[in-house]
Formats: sequence, structure tokens, C-alpha cells
Amino acid sequence: MNSISTKVYTALQLIPKGKVTTYKALAEYTGIKSPRVVGNILHKNDDGEKYPCHRVVRSDGKIASGYAMGGPVEQRKKLEKEGVQFMKNGRVNFSASLYVFL
Repeated sequence: MNSISTKVYTALQLIPKGKVTTYKALAEYTGIKSPRVVGNILHKNDDGEKYPCHRVVRSDGKIASGYAMGGPVEQRKKLEKEGVQFMKNGRVNFSASLYVFL
């Protein structure tokens, strides 16, 4: 694992159950210029229990279609099981569930 990936995976472990962050926020927190780079790193995650990549969503609150561990339906199930709230339009309710890195 390279240093950029290590930063991303370490930051993932900070996100508590019941909360989500965005690819953009994770990129900014780790000093990565592009949220797409974060997405590519997360897509290679092979330990979803240790590194909860399901807690990362798009900036508009949507679940990305390319969730690598079972697709978007599985990601939503995992988030709902942890208590993440969704709005009627299917997006994450950021006012209740957004994790902000300090």
C-alpha cells in the first residue's frame, strides 16, 4: 500500500458507524487533489470491515453506482443498518449523517 492509499484508509477508520463522508471531503482531508483518486483507491479496498469504504458517498448525497463490495443496493443496506438516514429522493440526509473531519 502506498502512502496516499494509507492516508485514505486511515481516514476511513475515523468515520463512525451511522455517519458518512464524501469523496471530496476525504480527498481534501488527505491532501489529494481529486475525489476520483479517492474513488479509485476505495475501489481496490479488499477489507471492508477494517476500512469501511461504504461510508463514503458522492457530494450530492447519492451512492456511487460503482460500489465495489456488492453494488449500490448493498452499500445502502450497510448504511441503513448502521443508522444512516436517507431522504425520500434516495440521497443521504447530510444534516443527520454527515461526518466532518476536523
